[in-house]
Amino acid sequence: MDGESTPRPDRPGPGRLPAEVTSFVGRQRELTGLALLLAGHRLVTVTGPGGVGKSRLALRAAARAAGAFPDGTWLVEVAPVRDGRLLGHAVLEALRLTDGTARAPLEVLAEQLAGRRMLLVLDGCEHLATACAELAVALLRALPGLRVLVTSRVALRTAGEHLLTLAPLPVGPAEPADATDPTGPTGAAGTAAVLPDAVRLFADRARAVLPSFAVTAENAAAITRLCRRLDGIPLAVELAAGRLRALSVEQIDARLDDRFRLLTGGDPAALPRHRTLRTTIGWSHELCTMQERLLWARLSVFAGGFDFDAAEYVCTGEGVDPDELLDLLTELVAKSVLLRETSPYGVRFRLLDTVREYGLRWLRAGGEEPRLLRRHRDWYLGVATWGEVEWFGPRQAETAERTELAHPDLRAALEFCLAEPGEEQIALLMAGTLWFYWVGCGHLGEGRHWLERALALDPEPTEARAKALWVTGYTATLQGDLAAARPALEECRRQALATGDDRALAYAVHRQGCASLIGDDPARAAELFEEALWHYRTIGELNSNVLMAMFELGLAHLFQGDRESGELWLGRIRELCEEHGEQWAYAYGLYALAYSHWLNGEVRPARSLARESVRLNHLFNDLLGIVLAIDLLALLETEPAGPGEPGNLREARVLQGAAHRIWRAVGRPFFGSRSFNGPHRACEERAVAGLTEQEFTDFFATGTRLDLDAAVRRALGGGDHPEGQGPRPGPGPLPPAPRPSPVGR
Repeated sequence: MDGESTPRPDRPGPGRLPAEVTSFVGRQRELTGLALLLAGHRLVTVTGPGGVGKSRLALRAAARAAGAFPDGTWLVEVAPVRDGRLLGHAVLEALRLTDGTARAPLEVLAEQLAGRRMLLVLDGCEHLATACAELAVALLRALPGLRVLVTSRVALRTAGEHLLTLAPLPVGPAEPADATDPTGPTGAAGTAAVLPDAVRLFADRARAVLPSFAVTAENAAAITRLCRRLDGIPLAVELAAGRLRALSVEQIDARLDDRFRLLTGGDPAALPRHRTLRTTIGWSHELCTMQERLLWARLSVFAGGFDFDAAEYVCTGEGVDPDELLDLLTELVAKSVLLRETSPYGVRFRLLDTVREYGLRWLRAGGEEPRLLRRHRDWYLGVATWGEVEWFGPRQAETAERTELAHPDLRAALEFCLAEPGEEQIALLMAGTLWFYWVGCGHLGEGRHWLERALALDPEPTEARAKALWVTGYTATLQGDLAAARPALEECRRQALATGDDRALAYAVHRQGCASLIGDDPARAAELFEEALWHYRTIGELNSNVLMAMFELGLAHLFQGDRESGELWLGRIRELCEEHGEQWAYAYGLYALAYSHWLNGEVRPARSLARESVRLNHLFNDLLGIVLAIDLLALLETEPAGPGEPGNLREARVLQGAAHRIWRAVGRPFFGSRSFNGPHRACEERAVAGLTEQEFTDFFATGTRLDLDAAVRRALGGGDHPEGQGPRPGPGPLPPAPRPSPVGR
């Protein structure tokens, strides 16, 4: 065991738990007991003090039980979630489920997990025990195939909960009968049972610091005494083992003994276990240099993982020299204060919850918390701002992934702004700037949560409020909630006219055009899109939103039967996307081009374009883009594959069924629009005419059983384009499309 450490892979696959990066020591009896509880009960909570190893035990037990859950064992890290209202969103994110509707996350989870047999691990729930209890009970009632495994320092105290209280590791007698270390370089094989688990853990972690370390007759008594003094608490044992680079076992034991006597008046046995861990962490703190202690305290403002650049901006200065930061981080890793993790974008660091709590107490005691929280907020406002800039360019997919890594700290920064008087305008700015993440990466519901909270706090007609208003209108439109979208967009338009904010005016008019397009008024939509594009050109704006206005204008023309004008705009989008390396708007443009090719009877290029649209939208987890293209592909399946070859009506119904399931997560199918529903309706009519009633129903039902990844593989032709293999592709050669001269330039 290694305390509360929860190592995680870069991009775990569906249902895959994080890989262990250190060996798992002992706990066989507890593993057996936990397995029995999971086999017989649907809600099991592992409780115990901080640092006792609840997370590692739960993850090891979940991994062992994986075979009983064909739909996966999933980890939800609850510790970084500070607001119970975001717990459902965190579960959706961990399960890689996306929902673009305005429904509550619990309703979405109940629907999308229906019929699945799976294990959900909620890790670190003590600070949100009530919210976790309510979520677990509601999900268990709705989903008969679900089991929930919780780790928490306190019980959830809800009906049906079964507890496993985790004790520290066994320490054994003061004078072990056999002092041979069976796992060390000089140990005799076959004698593992003679060493207590706590001693084995100490020896294992000691070898990470000193590879030649072994338990010997000379040091066994001191190690056993040390582990007993630490109450066998795994995290405390690991912290002590990390000191072996500078001290011997006997020196560590003596120094801890002095500290315990100071706290207990000479009787170390009088120290409660939670004080033992705190004292051990405090001793590790005292053995750090002044700069290391200061950095430890400052790093506690991070809610999740962070990289070197974040630590440098937030934590250096006034006692922490930027030139010494790398060495300081290296020392904190060596002393088991920090965890070092790898990601596709370099090394990241993380504090264990117990260690973070200790550092945060020192940060508050030193009076630095307000300043550090603002620096943390400033950094993540920068992350959002830079992400918005990078979204328009060849690093779009990387920006999506980097923003996802920063998500826990973006939440923390937004919460700080909303809770701190005087920070409301920055909350508006930050929530609005993250539009690309809310819209492009499948977080519409959470985006509206932050936007609406920020808008409710400050009515002052600023640029930040205007941006938050049009982003709110945009997200609400995509959710099919025009009743909320239209007032927000109209307020933004009126404010922009009153304050002379040309940029906000362009975005408000643009998104009003979207509402008209969805409302089956393509002529009015085209007028608004043209007006918005005029404003964009006037202010020199060119980004993904501008390209989406071109896509939407092209689609408005197609819906009116004007293919020539539509393809002029769609060709312009394609040209600009390929010039700038933009992929997200490009994928929507490909969908519209595919639709145009179908209107002209060009089935093969239409199918190729639609499949590429599905593939690119899948990179961003953009369900709307995926489902529009899959519905179009269903229609294309009804077309003859070649001269004398019939269409595949059965496959068309499978794809329609798959699209139906995705639409449930997007919102109202086709936004309730007759125009957007045209391909679906045409496909359905052909299937009704060519299939038996049973076939019509059965093949549709087959499609509804496909999850998102399976639906995408099916749409791409049976998995001919597996995700995640080779370099991430950008816009590339595709079937010929019209190449107009620049329009409206």
